[in-house]
Amino acid sequence: MERRIGIMGGTFDPIHIGHLITAEMVRSAAELDEVLFVPSARPPHKDGTCAASPEDRLAMTARAVSENPSFSVSDIELRRDGPSYTVDTIAVLRAQLGDAVLFFITGADAMNDLYRWHEPQRLLRSCQFIVATRQGAALDERIIMEKFTPTERSHIQAVQTPHLEISSTAIRARIRAGLSIRHLVPRAVEEYIEERGLYRAHDEEL
Repeated sequence: MERRIGIMGGTFDPIHIGHLITAEMVRSAAELDEVLFVPSARPPHKDGTCAASPEDRLAMTARAVSENPSFSVSDIELRRDGPSYTVDTIAVLRAQLGDAVLFFITGADAMNDLYRWHEPQRLLRSCQFIVATRQGAALDERIIMEKFTPTERSHIQAVQTPHLEISSTAIRARIRAGLSIRHLVPRAVEEYIEERGLYRAHDEEL
């Protein structure tokens, strides 16, 4: 039986409970065998900078997923030079994972903007897309219909997830203000941030 593997990318600066809840709900709803978290090096749609180093973001992600046997982490994008194009990441993972069926997990806002990504049509044909939708963030069916063919659209499925007011930007701001982030991130991530003194000097708006 083919393995079904979800791919969840992001800066994870830092990874937080919202990421983990979304990943677990999608894993359960789509009957995935595994969710692979892939910290990005230089997201092409952002300014190319992160508040924490790639090594720190990878370490925090690894700590965050360690208690879930269905979660794992890959440094594939951190080892590659240049912008982190999702289509390239999926191509490499497909070569590594053989016959596994790959599902790229993203949010509705990102999906609505997918046509602006690097080679979006090839990306949609190369894997399945699972869109985490929530109240106030839904797929724009008009954009999807206009920009993609029926075959490409058949690779898109939506999964309803909870609306959580948690963001990495807000977590970094709380740290700078000396406020608690308990329960916003896994305890192991909170401890790592404290040990490394992360996010105290500055913050990039990502």
